[in-house]
Amino acid sequence: MNTLHVDLGRTWRGGQKQVWLLLRGLRTRGHGAELLAPRDSPLARRCLAEGFPVHPVGTHAARLQAAYRLRRRLAQERFEIVHAHDAHSLTAAWLARVHCRTPVVASRRLAYPLQPGPVALSRYRVARRVLAVSRFVEESTIRSGLSPDQVEVVYDGVELPPFPAPRARLEARARWGAAPDQPILGCVGYLLPEKGQEILLRALPAVLAEFPSCRLLLAGDGPSRPQLERLARELGVEPAVQFTGFVDAVEQVYAALDVFLFPSRAEPLGSSLLDAMARGLPIVATEGGAVSEVVEDNRNGLLVSERNPAAVATAILRPLRDPALAARLGAAARETIRQRFTADHMVERTLGVYQALTPAEAHP
Repeated sequence: MNTLHVDLGRTWRGGQKQVWLLLRGLRTRGHGAELLAPRDSPLARRCLAEGFPVHPVGTHAARLQAAYRLRRRLAQERFEIVHAHDAHSLTAAWLARVHCRTPVVASRRLAYPLQPGPVALSRYRVARRVLAVSRFVEESTIRSGLSPDQVEVVYDGVELPPFPAPRARLEARARWGAAPDQPILGCVGYLLPEKGQEILLRALPAVLAEFPSCRLLLAGDGPSRPQLERLARELGVEPAVQFTGFVDAVEQVYAALDVFLFPSRAEPLGSSLLDAMARGLPIVATEGGAVSEVVEDNRNGLLVSERNPAAVATAILRPLRDPALAARLGAAARETIRQRFTADHMVERTLGVYQALTPAEAHP
């Protein structure tokens, strides 16, 4: 099966990682996979380095350029599927009108409903299938006006890495200036109000009162960073907080942590949450969005239903006080990923959607 993938994101976030994992999984299974993406984007660079055919578009009028490149590439070669991985890519497919010849699949990984109005719906109706990354996103998309028959849940997936060796863990902690026995909390994500990092800062004084050497790593960058840095100063916790900025080798963050924190308000799913669970970290997360589809309270993580600093601090203190609890939660979290949320699961489910939309002779 020959597939053409479009992603117009210019940064490396969870969606781009899923495209990369999907392309690798398709190639491993003997399928063709090409990418249309902004020139010099992190996804384009990574795919080029791994030998995938990449068709670049510029940053000016990217959707129009992508539509032109899409039509041109489809005229040159036959593809069984065009997969639009973000809303801008779907707009490009809509402009190119590729639905007349090639089935379009669209990924939907946003928490909020589709934009109201006939134009937004007509774009999504170009897609033969819309792949929602969670039941939460599926329900939101259907409420926006799409047919339930058009929408299917395909959860994101992550690779299941080996546990870091003790030496690697010590090196990761040293990278962030932490002593071997110093408790380290961490959150990986774009710094935005809806990601909830503010509540972690407000919970930190109560944690420091019992564990004064505790550190909080906020890995990632984004528009909220200045406000968060100011809040850390106002709360008097600035010495205990490290804003790492964007970390390319993010495994160096996970390897250093004792507890992973996920305070997002309405997460579509959460790639960093899945990554942390795959590494066997105990999780403290706030309920909302699709989090409860992944985390079951007191089994493979701790869920906080009240979005207030006291409740979050209480949950954080539990695994810090009780190493046996932390180990039990971490082991169950990793097993959850192994059973339901690996990259192989994601690739197989996506491939099943492709095959349902194409003639049998296109299948190997």
